[in-house]
Amino acid sequence: MNFLDRNEFNFEPSEEVKNAIKNFDLKKLCFYTRIYDEGKKSIFSVYLSELYDIDERQVVLGYGAEDLLKKAVHFFLTEGGSKTMLIPKFSWWYYKSIASEVSGTTLQYPVYEDGDTFSYDFDGLKAMIDDVRPKILLVASPNNPTGNALSIEEMERLVDMVPKDTVIIVDEAYASFISNDASYIKSLIEKHDNIVVCRTLSKFYGLPGLRMGFGFVGKGEEMQRFCKYANMYLGYDRLSEDIAIAALKSDSHYREIANVMQQARDMYKEELGCLPGFKVYKSYANFILIKYPLEIKEKLQKAFAEQDYKVKFMNETNINEHMRVTLGRAEQNRLVCDTILRIAKG
Repeated sequence: MNFLDRNEFNFEPSEEVKNAIKNFDLKKLCFYTRIYDEGKKSIFSVYLSELYDIDERQVVLGYGAEDLLKKAVHFFLTEGGSKTMLIPKFSWWYYKSIASEVSGTTLQYPVYEDGDTFSYDFDGLKAMIDDVRPKILLVASPNNPTGNALSIEEMERLVDMVPKDTVIIVDEAYASFISNDASYIKSLIEKHDNIVVCRTLSKFYGLPGLRMGFGFVGKGEEMQRFCKYANMYLGYDRLSEDIAIAALKSDSHYREIANVMQQARDMYKEELGCLPGFKVYKSYANFILIKYPLEIKEKLQKAFAEQDYKVKFMNETNINEHMRVTLGRAEQNRLVCDTILRIAKG
């Protein structure tokens, strides 16, 4: 089975990652990390601090980004005051689920289709924030399932218009596909105390089975309480940390794979975007959203099933004529495109 429905990784890990596993010193498993004696969380948090030029005390780690998101949503929605979180109109179902676990309320803020992408209605969002006064504003950039992303300028505009008593959680699981320049994160968390930025090794670095997520927080008192709540006193999985560091050191390997994904985006846009009833949306993630004529849905599903391929057919309101396709290896991308062409042309 070819799984192109869950935004996983259909390529090989880097040689650095393979060597980190082969050469791992098993004696490391016999001891806790000793860095906590110095007030540091782990070797991974120290490495991230150096890589991003951010104070190690502002680094948080988790069992994947979804663990950090869950901890952040649970913590801030139970701090007292508002139990409301704002999420994008089109977004990952998990956000609503984790808020409901602590009896939180989620409201969707406006996101509108804008040509071949989706955009924020900043004025509408600002009015909604002023009216609702939510405890959390959650932003996903790039966003799943739409694939759109905020520019650095848009992110700064958004953060600037949020009151200090609202916590901004930024889900950047797919952000490394946009650029390898993440210097804006330091600027954001230095200027704003009320922000949490979450990242992961699951998407760009293709290690969803490793379950390693990390994030950065502002310097405010509330954020420091969150760090104490989220972080582990005795450190983390030493093998996973070595693998994670090896992945971050082999950025060029994953940039080459990102180029294969860009070729797939271009192929889908060129070959499917011109078909009647189709639209291929701009994507900054490892998937692409495709609108298709709803009357061929069953034929498409049958054709993919016959070839042992799985893609995600969306069923949410206003996005139920769309499929989300993970960008895989060149031969997988070609087969998906050819299958859609064959069904579309009858």
